[in-house]
Amino acid sequence: MTDELLYTIDGHVATITFNRPDKMNTITARMLGAMSTCLLEADADPTVRVIVITGNGRAWCAGLDVAAAASGDGIGGDGGSGGNGEFNLRDAPPVVLHKIDTPTIAALNGGAAGYGMDLALGCDIRIAASTAKLSAAYTARGLVPESGGTWLLPRIVGWSKAAELLYTARTLTAADAADLGLVSQVVEPDDLPAATAALAQEIAANAPLAVRASKRLMRHAMSENLEDHVHRQFLALLQLFRTNDFREGLMSYIEKRPAEFHGR
Repeated sequence: MTDELLYTIDGHVATITFNRPDKMNTITARMLGAMSTCLLEADADPTVRVIVITGNGRAWCAGLDVAAAASGDGIGGDGGSGGNGEFNLRDAPPVVLHKIDTPTIAALNGGAAGYGMDLALGCDIRIAASTAKLSAAYTARGLVPESGGTWLLPRIVGWSKAAELLYTARTLTAADAADLGLVSQVVEPDDLPAATAALAQEIAANAPLAVRASKRLMRHAMSENLEDHVHRQFLALLQLFRTNDFREGLMSYIEKRPAEFHGR
């Protein structure tokens, strides 16, 4: 673990915080490894129902730390990767974000650029401060998205708009991102923590097994035809019908009271 990436749990919400404000929260390989570890740990923790990812300072994540890479602490350097000089991109946070079943919220307190934009796109939900920006400036640097951006972006905004953003290397304001559906809410910077907490609590109040199953089903739906997917949904329902949470959800509805779910 590293003090450049903070991990806390409050109730049912785990929070991962980029903590390099003096470096615009740019990421080293050591931070990438720590982030993957935190995501997997949170996903395996039965008390965690939502994961929030945010940053300290005026940036959310300005991408990979190029200077660190040059000194051997970036992708391709040792960087805490076990001394083998490599970082396994298949275990990189954007891929882990897609594989885990716990809902994820990117609370964009500031700019997300390059690898940072890939990370933001990998989260299920994005809430942005009005001052935040999303920068798809890959081609302006002679590069392509580092980890999943070309897979994620067309699925979120459609092929035509994704092509426009990537080919022009455009930077979007929070309002632009909301218009495209890249973020679901835009709030004033001081209101971001409260808005994020409110959304996280709203998710956490629902049956966690059903929420996780919903995310898992949406992930499978991206590569299945309708007939196969409906069959998968039916199998998921059969499992959920046998849970205490289903019985609690049904009884709370009949008794007209808030449900108390325990993930069983």
